[in-house]
This record gives sequence, C-alpha cells and structure tokens, in this order.
Amino acid sequence: MSDVRLTRYSHGAGCACKLSPVELATILDPIRGHPATKGDGLIVGLDVADDSGVFSLGDGRALVQSVDIFTPVVDDPYDWGRIAATNALSDIYAMGARPITALNYLAWPRDTLDFGLSTPVLQGGLDVMADAGVVVIGGHSVDSPEPSFGFAVTGLADEDAVVTLSGAQVDDALVLTKPIGIGVITTAIKREMATAAVAARAIATMTTLNDRAGAALGLAHAATDITGFGLLGHMREMIEASGVGAELEAREVPVLDGARELLAKGAWAGGSNRNLEAVRGSVESAVDDLDLRLLADAQTSGGLLAAVPPGSVAEFLDAVPGACVIGTVVAGSGIQIV
Repeated sequence: MSDVRLTRYSHGAGCACKLSPVELATILDPIRGHPATKGDGLIVGLDVADDSGVFSLGDGRALVQSVDIFTPVVDDPYDWGRIAATNALSDIYAMGARPITALNYLAWPRDTLDFGLSTPVLQGGLDVMADAGVVVIGGHSVDSPEPSFGFAVTGLADEDAVVTLSGAQVDDALVLTKPIGIGVITTAIKREMATAAVAARAIATMTTLNDRAGAALGLAHAATDITGFGLLGHMREMIEASGVGAELEAREVPVLDGARELLAKGAWAGGSNRNLEAVRGSVESAVDDLDLRLLADAQTSGGLLAAVPPGSVAEFLDAVPGACVIGTVVAGSGIQIV
C-alpha cells in the first residue's frame, strides 16, 4: 500500500506497549471497590484480571464486553487492522462467548501520517469483523502523536456457560492453541531484522481467529487469552485466581519458526522484559535464559490457554487445530518450568 513503515511511528510493538501487571496494579488498586465498579447483575468485573467484563441481562444471558487497542505491530496498514480486530475478538472468545457488535477506535497523527493510510487500517479491521459475523456499529477518532487502533467488542453468552480464568482444577491439562514468539518477531519486524517468510508466518498466526477455541471452551474449566503479559504472565493470573499451581513443560510449548534465532540476535521488547521481571517471584525454572524469555514474550493476538479436565483433552484437541498440551495444573502455587 505504501513505502511508509508504520512501526517507526510506534514506541512499542502491538501488545508489548501495554502496561505491565505491576504498573496496572498500581493504577487500579486505589480505585478497587469504587461504587461504579459494583452493581446488581455484575458477574465479572475489575476485581479480577479476566479477559472481559460480564454482566447479567437477567434472563439467563450475559453481556460480555472488552476493549483492546494498540500501536502498529506491522508496517502494512491493512494487516495492522486485521491483527487489531482479531486480537480484540479474542477477549470475547476467551470467555466462551459469541461476539455480536463492535466499536472501533482510531488515533492518528494528522501532522505526520497521511490520512489515506488510515483507510486500509479500518478496512482490515472491518474485513475480520465481517468474517467473524460481528457488526461494527460506530467508533471514535482522535488526533494523537502516535497511531493506535482497536475495538471495543460486545458478546453474548448463557450465564451458566461463561468461562473465567478462575476455575482451573488440579490435574487439568493446560492446553495452548497458538505458538508463541510473536513479540520477538514483531520486534524484529520493527528493527528490520525479520525475513519476509518469518514475518508472514507471524502475521498469519496473529490473524487467525480464536473462534474455534472459544467454541470448544464448554469442555474447559478455565481459560484466558495469551497477549501482552506473555504465556507466563497470563498463566500466573489463571493459577492465582484458581488457587492452584502449574507445571509447564517447556519443550512442549510451540514456538514460531525463526523466533529463537531472532531472540538470540537481540530482538527483545521492553514489554517482554517487564513481563519477565513481574513473574520471577512466581516461577521456578529449569530452562535456560533464552527459553525463559520466550515464555515471557509479549504476544499480540496469541492463542487461548485452557485448563481442560483429563477426560475432555482428546475432544478439545480434535476441535481446535494446532492446540497442544503444554503442562498440568497441580496443587500448591506458582509455576514450575521443567
């Protein structure tokens, strides 16, 4: 579409620009318990670190709502729009819900970027929403020194079918539905280190909807999507909310081709480093530093992590192409990496 490299206008790549869990807690802790965060009908709110908020409609159904916005993660505007939409939908799928409507958000630096480049960004997002059966009903735009794009998404679910991150049980299998290494590769794209083939595989992964994984969550006790906090960060949120521990088999975790090599060459995002520092106190590791950093790598539009009871694992794997077992829920606390 253009010779303009959008990633040059971004200080961070995709979900690596998110605040860390520690920074987020600093912001949220003073307002926890505020009357605006409570109310009749609230099922999942700010008091837990889940993927979406859930509110009862009073008729057995629940509204499931989330918002996800980030800076350019790739240079092609159309691909950026597709990735942003796919990523935003994942928060709804991670709750076992069906997305129905969305609002888009666009921040654009009017003095430094041609407005014409924003049209394919919107087009990419709309194409993904159409493929997912979601109606985009409006949005908002602002002038900003850094471009950002994303969606607020609303979904529906039966109240008794909502899947949260707090239901994992001892002996559940931990199943991951997409490979990791996206943050390493998008950092390499920004630094012009990634080959076209490596970048294309990462973009294909980021634009693959988690709809089939979401539809299979009726088989799971708990789930979350793997995005800015990395696999270890989101796994820690799940086990802490569930009051259990996890054993993670590092060699079973799928990694995108080229990610290890790029990480060894220095493709490492600041957001990923913050992730690693945030989980160190919760992790006991028997792997080398490179593998540990991959496990903390900030993902953009990653897969779902599901806690699946042993008797349902085979059915879940059959339903979700590419899903694999990477560990087990155990008694205790923290993550043991073997």
